[in-house]
Amino acid sequence: MRNIPIVISGPSGVGKGTIVKELLKKDPTLVESVSMTTRAPRPGEVSGKTYIYVTKEDFERRIRENDFLEYDEHFSGLYGTPRSFVEEQLKKTSVILEIDVVGGLNAKKLLENTLLIFIDPPSKEELVDRLKKRGTESEQALRERLQRVKYEMIMRDQYDYTVLNDDLDRAVEEVLSIIEKERNKE
Repeated sequence: MRNIPIVISGPSGVGKGTIVKELLKKDPTLVESVSMTTRAPRPGEVSGKTYIYVTKEDFERRIRENDFLEYDEHFSGLYGTPRSFVEEQLKKTSVILEIDVVGGLNAKKLLENTLLIFIDPPSKEELVDRLKKRGTESEQALRERLQRVKYEMIMRDQYDYTVLNDDLDRAVEEVLSIIEKERNKE
């Protein structure tokens, strides 16, 4: 079985984080990459586990030093995946990267055998409802996230697989099946 980078992408509120948590529970050979960001932590988030929180200056220095596998700016924050972490982990196991579609496509250009999986919402209405129930967004931030959904949905066609998250257990099993199939390719 080969070690591969596995990108999980999809719109905010689609359930990417929940799916990734379930994947890690069901397959202990997988590890998750921790992204770096300049945005402020939300309540309950822990630096080094949820994200690595840094200043904008530190983030920009790392860009200049080519220290990211991918990075992007959206929702008034910079987000990136430390390349060294992913490459080190790939020597031992497969790595899950929960990143946006732009980052996923960039990662595929830089890392051999990158698997791209897009998580699709059951409907736009369901997605809006999930985001509102989360209660972590201002009205302006919610509008920005919904505007980005249109772009992300177009980009999903460039992904290797699309998995509908209308039932969590089924979606997790489908993603696990895809990962197993891709890890077993020669």
